[in-house]
Amino acid sequence: MSPLATILFSTAALMTSAAHSAEVELWRLDCGEIEVRDLSLFSDTYNHVGEKRTLTDSCYVIRHDQDYMLWDAGLPAGLLGATLDPSAVLAPTLAKDILTQLAQIDVKPEQISRLGISHNHFDHVGQAATFPQATLMIGAADLAQFKADPLPFAVNPALLKPWLAGGSKVDAISGDRDIFGDGTVTILSTPGHTPGETSLLIRLAKTGPVLLSGDVAHFEEQFESRGVPGFNFDRAETLASMERLMGIAKALGATLIVQHDTRDIAKLPAFPKSAR
Repeated sequence: MSPLATILFSTAALMTSAAHSAEVELWRLDCGEIEVRDLSLFSDTYNHVGEKRTLTDSCYVIRHDQDYMLWDAGLPAGLLGATLDPSAVLAPTLAKDILTQLAQIDVKPEQISRLGISHNHFDHVGQAATFPQATLMIGAADLAQFKADPLPFAVNPALLKPWLAGGSKVDAISGDRDIFGDGTVTILSTPGHTPGETSLLIRLAKTGPVLLSGDVAHFEEQFESRGVPGFNFDRAETLASMERLMGIAKALGATLIVQHDTRDIAKLPAFPKSAR
C-alpha cells in the first residue's frame, strides 16, 4: 500500500471509529401550538383554501455523549397559557416551557452548550435567551436580518439579546456544518423560507438517520403540492431545499420530520422517552 493510500485508509478508519463511538440521543419537546385559521397562507398554489389547521411548534434536545444541544427554542415564554385570539389568522399559545421539560429528563439549563436555530422567526427563537451560556448556531444570512431596517416578517431581535448585544458566543453558519466532527449531527443549508434557513440531520444508532426540516415545509402536503408560503424569502430556493431534503431522506433511508406538522410528532418516541 502506498504512503498516500495508508494515510487515507487511516483517516477513514479514524472517522468511522469516531462516528460510532459517540452515544447520541434525541428528545422531542413541546414548544407550543399555532392555530391557523386560513391555511392557504402557506401555499401559493391555491391549495387549502378555506381550511384551518393547528400547527405544532417542536423543539429538540440532542445529547452527544456528555454534550447537550437544543435545536430551536419555540414560542416565547410570555405565551404560556395564552388564550387564543378568535379573530387572529395565526393564534399561538404555549402549554409548557422548555425548562420544565428539561427538568423531566434531568438536564440542567447550563448543560445546553449549543443552541441551534433553524431560522430567525419568533416561533423558533422564543425561549432562546433562557440559555445565554450556549453558543448560538444560526445561518449567517438569518443573523444579519436582525439588524435590518425594516425588520423582516416575524423577526424580533429582543429574543436574541444575549447574543446580539455581544455578551454570548455566536457561530454564524454558512453551508453545512458537522457539529461534533464525527458525522452524527449535521446542520444542513436549506434556504428559501428565510435566507439562512437550516435543517438538522441526526444519525442515531438504533433509530437510524432523522431529518428535522426546520420550516422548509410546514406540513407534509407541501412536498407534494410544491405550495410555498407567500411570506417566504425565495420561492425557487424553497423548492430546491424541499428537493434536497427528500433526496437525503431517500438516500439515507432517513425519517423526515416536518417540525410544524402535528402528525409527525408520532415519528419519535413520546416525551419523556428518547430516540437512540
